[in-house]
Amino acid sequence: MHGAEALSSQELLALILGRGVRGESVMVTSQRLLSAFGNVKNISQASLEELSAIKGMGTAKASQLKAAFELARRKEEDTGEQISVKSHQDVIKLVRQKLKDKKKEHFLILCLDTRNNLIKISNISTGTLDANLVHPREVFKEAIQSLSSSIILVHNHPSGNPEPSDADIDITKRILETGKAVGIDILDHIIIANNRSFSFKEKGIVL
Repeated sequence: MHGAEALSSQELLALILGRGVRGESVMVTSQRLLSAFGNVKNISQASLEELSAIKGMGTAKASQLKAAFELARRKEEDTGEQISVKSHQDVIKLVRQKLKDKKKEHFLILCLDTRNNLIKISNISTGTLDANLVHPREVFKEAIQSLSSSIILVHNHPSGNPEPSDADIDITKRILETGKAVGIDILDHIIIANNRSFSFKEKGIVL
């Protein structure tokens, strides 16, 4: 009667989840989410695994929530205008908000067309507190499906130190070699740590 804006966060979450589990209303599940994570922002930043671990959730309901938050995020960035990515700083502007306050490593790729216009930003993997496991297969599956001409790799260091680890350098070289084989250029790999960053291209690691 009064629109979605009149509903509480608990009620909005309940509408997205749809129904509860045996013996428990969906409103109870919604309140449990809010109690576990503190607020809607923290729920939106939780991983699929963290959401699924809440009693009454499971993978299906967790996926529904992640999809709803992703739609809301895309609304903010979908202006209908092409976004040109020409520099290290352009990349940081695009991904800083996505990686802000993350407690785990997130490995993203920016998929670009032949004119370096942004096609999409994809989260390839989420790691542990201090390490991220990513395979070139996942990177190029996303890049090929998006019809990318080139990609930029980005990940965060929750530690606050943007310097690459040996593992960071190794995976970058492996992705570079795979890119040459499939015909997709790797323009840069950028590590973001709080207000600092490291560009593999500027340091001569990505040529």
